[in-house]
Amino acid sequence: MAKAQRRHAKKKKGSKNRDKARHKVARIHARIVDRRSDFLHKLSTRLIRENQTICVESLQVKNMVKNRSLSKAISDVEWSQFVSLLEYKADWYGRNLVKIDKWYPSSKRCFDCGYIFDSLTLEVRHWTCPECGVHHDRDRNAAKNIRSVGLTVLNACGESVRPGAVKTNSGKTQRSRKPKK
Repeated sequence: MAKAQRRHAKKKKGSKNRDKARHKVARIHARIVDRRSDFLHKLSTRLIRENQTICVESLQVKNMVKNRSLSKAISDVEWSQFVSLLEYKADWYGRNLVKIDKWYPSSKRCFDCGYIFDSLTLEVRHWTCPECGVHHDRDRNAAKNIRSVGLTVLNACGESVRPGAVKTNSGKTQRSRKPKK
């Protein structure tokens, strides 16, 4: 793509060759979009088919894209699109998708004892709990916390464990149709 864009930029404006180069760049962009979309559809379908319940943290992607060093990677992954695919496929297959609120301190809370760390910047990838002394990897600890809260919400029949902090769509009526194969 970069090579095609450089070639396009070097062509004389208004020429037929520039127009051909523009079409070539557009085809490359379309192919990349199709590949990403295909990957997201296959991954979301596999996750929904293999699991009865999926717990995700509803992050503010729009604000995360403002970070200059992470914006390109976050945009490329298309997290919002992935979650929307999971939502409709969970509804379609009769599975549960539990969304944990963005304000839930999943990274800051110790999975073992429940201690909530006061300030934890994004640079800190590993931390030790001052209460129980357990060493945590930030992402694995957050995943364990999200899973436990999601399953708690699901077992509470869709009721919020902390009012206003956890949301779920498991209370919706499920479709009775079979998925297309």
